[in-house]
Amino acid sequence: MTGSEKRDEDETATETMDSEDPNDGEQYHLEVGPGDVASSVLLPGNPERVEKVVESWDDHEIVGAHREYRTATGTYDETPISVTSTGIGSPSAAIAVEELARVDAETLIRVGSCGAIRKEAAVGDLIITTGAVRQEGTSKEYVREDYPASADHRVVSALVAAAEELGYEYHLGLTCSTDSFYAGQGRPGFEGFEARGSDELVDELRAAGVLNFEMEASSILTLANLYGLRAGAICTVYANRVTGEFRTEGERKAAKTASLAVDYLQRMDEAVDASDAKHWHAGLSL
Repeated sequence: MTGSEKRDEDETATETMDSEDPNDGEQYHLEVGPGDVASSVLLPGNPERVEKVVESWDDHEIVGAHREYRTATGTYDETPISVTSTGIGSPSAAIAVEELARVDAETLIRVGSCGAIRKEAAVGDLIITTGAVRQEGTSKEYVREDYPASADHRVVSALVAAAEELGYEYHLGLTCSTDSFYAGQGRPGFEGFEARGSDELVDELRAAGVLNFEMEASSILTLANLYGLRAGAICTVYANRVTGEFRTEGERKAAKTASLAVDYLQRMDEAVDASDAKHWHAGLSL
């Protein structure tokens, strides 16, 4: 294919995407369409993590694979469930949220890894996010900066119940989502470069009760709230910035916890439907 032919093809694809109803047919980036995904979708960053997520499922089928986005749909304990990788960072995660919403996803749970900034969150532990500091630029393209990035209370409750059931060590609290793995998280850059304020960043966030750094949760939570979806996040601690520990372990724990949480969410929804309640609450039995 010549350069001009490639440009013509790209322009045609862009024109098609802009002119057609984005809610119809196959999505431009994820390459999934209506009926391809379940109403609940897990969102790891790394495409290679998809295979680890589906290990605990009853069955699964790959329904989309394009760029950093890899999607599988199956069942967990007979509950329909999907997983879509989002790549690194909020810009690509927001694309996933946009296109999953267009094919009728209703519940989104980030399943990732993180760096803890509090001593008690050891490597291998899980952190369940209740809300996130929006230290990323993507969500600011959507809504004013003081709009909260809050996790859905039902998703948080389901993740806590799942972690308790599985016997995993977990921590509940606030996350900071950044656009930079290095400067934005108070790490030195190339040849020791230090961004303005980086030497104070970790201490400031720790004093404010923030538990961890990662790069996608706040945009996922913000967009979910804007679009009337429910969302949450659970991350495995890979690094502890206080103790200096770093090990890539425990990612399957986050995946199993999130998968079980989807099953719990279905039971919670069924409990609401069978009652006179408007919303799920602790008084309703799972």
